[in-house]
Amino acid sequence: MNADTPMPSPIPQRSTSTCSSSLPVVVIGGGPAGLMAAQVLSDAGVAVHLYDAMPSIGRKFLLAGKGGLNLTHSEGADTFAGRYGARRAIIENLLHDMDPTSVRAWAQGLGIETFVGSSGRVFPKDMKAAPLLRAWLQRLRNPVDGPAKGTGVQFHMRHRWTGWTENAGAGVGLRFDTEQGSVTVQASAVVLALGGGSWARLGSNGAWVPLLAARGVAVAPLIPANCGFDVKGGWSEHFSSRFAGQPFKSVKMAVHTSQGVEFVRKGEFVATTTGVEGSLVYAASSLLRDEIIRTGSATFHLDLLPDMSAEKVLAEVRHPRGTRSLSSHLKSRLNIDGIKAGILYETVSKETMADPVQLAAAIKAVPITLTAARPLDEAISTSGGVLFEVTTPGLMLESLPGVFCAGEMLDWEAPTGGYLLQACFASGQRAGQGVLEYLQGK
Repeated sequence: MNADTPMPSPIPQRSTSTCSSSLPVVVIGGGPAGLMAAQVLSDAGVAVHLYDAMPSIGRKFLLAGKGGLNLTHSEGADTFAGRYGARRAIIENLLHDMDPTSVRAWAQGLGIETFVGSSGRVFPKDMKAAPLLRAWLQRLRNPVDGPAKGTGVQFHMRHRWTGWTENAGAGVGLRFDTEQGSVTVQASAVVLALGGGSWARLGSNGAWVPLLAARGVAVAPLIPANCGFDVKGGWSEHFSSRFAGQPFKSVKMAVHTSQGVEFVRKGEFVATTTGVEGSLVYAASSLLRDEIIRTGSATFHLDLLPDMSAEKVLAEVRHPRGTRSLSSHLKSRLNIDGIKAGILYETVSKETMADPVQLAAAIKAVPITLTAARPLDEAISTSGGVLFEVTTPGLMLESLPGVFCAGEMLDWEAPTGGYLLQACFASGQRAGQGVLEYLQGK
């Protein structure tokens, strides 16, 4: 689908009935999941108050869009759903309410045109997050039609959720810390969209985990996803000082786990002062992370010349080099220099470098062993969170009636490429619909 293809109506609704309550619905968290839940509720005429600990809305959303806001992906539904791994069936169910086509239609409804990039990823035409967020907040604050006309979402910034009030009576009692002190709020229902545990400086710090665990909610530990890793023993000072921050371009990574899972993909990644990070590493990060958890380390093999056969590499390595150094020989015959030559000298023994057969094999499969994921706060996203098994189909916590969860605080993960935002949008949509059904049934 291209940007000129007519879009269906954005955000399909299960119910068009207007819900009302003497108490407002509270949404805690101003990221994409919380904002989407607020939109669903506000569009149905529900009074919505959104609380966030930060001074402004959507800080992580804005930072994620600095290099181009990747809203979703255009690949086929089966492949798309497969990106969610063990949680495929659950996320696939959420996508029935809001799929990639619906996301593009929703953006178009805000006046933001989208396009499909060469990789299949979907972006706003101007590649920026700020115009979309401004348009979205304008709509939420000042709805122009439907039951919500004139009764927009009320935003409360610098309100950090700290737990529950006791003996709340009707509804859900909530406690917030503010610059003026502690305040309490009564809500007919609450949507928690507090994010995972990465990028704490932007608001996602995982502080909600003990608050839910204390109420008996099952929460899987928060661990890094789409993250970098430290190499075994660290890089040498020579390699780190020369190549940290430089990319490995046009390489292929192969991972074979102790569980028999294989990952092979061509792409790019970056050397860091202590290890590796970047898109190709992120794509394999869940496998690498889980292998480290199981066995203490994970090794991937790096093909420095994926477009050249092993036989061709061997022939070029064996070509007489005369008085030239090995480094000059590799550069002239195979175009291996810079960081690619550096990683060979970093990881391969002198004996292997001196043997053409072994050297050619190493060029096609440089072994790099990792021993730790980088800290959670450095990760792009989080794995773990509230188990779907303790929520209803509408994402309400079974043990806490009227309390719903959405976004990255739920237990799922996905690679980068639009899959993270897509699931946040879809879970926010489902939680909003779940609240509507809950209010209608009271």
